Amino acid sequence: MYKNKQKTVCLNLKSLLALALLTASLAGFAGAGSALAAGFTGPGPDLVTVQQVRGMNDDAGVTLKGNIIKNLGGESYTFQDATGSIEVEIDHEIWRGQQVGPDDTVLISGEVDKDWNQITIDVDSLVKQ
Repeated sequence: MYKNKQKTVCLNLKSLLALALLTASLAGFAGAGSALAAGFTGPGPDLVTVQQVRGMNDDAGVTLKGNIIKNLGGESYTFQDATGSIEVEIDHEIWRGQQVGPDDTVLISGEVDKDWNQITIDVDSLVKQ
């Protein structure tokens, strides 16, 4: 009877080990000696400036590098780079838990939103540099 329990425990351990190895490979485990890449490592989108945004069409995709210097209330903020400042709209989920202050450089991507009297950027992603 003791031998049967030993065999059962051994088979259960082998099954657990096989399951752990399968799960690790499916989940992208990057343990010692692994060469798993996390994503694309080539060039990104071309950066534009606030000044260039002012001459772009509505709904144009843009990526800018600069600072968020002020909260204007709700989801509206002032973004600034070396060429000027512009209002940006950043939905709460875009922050992804990042804490950003006026001295922090960020990379924002989004779309130009042109109204008859105002140009803003609707931000789709924000990455603290």
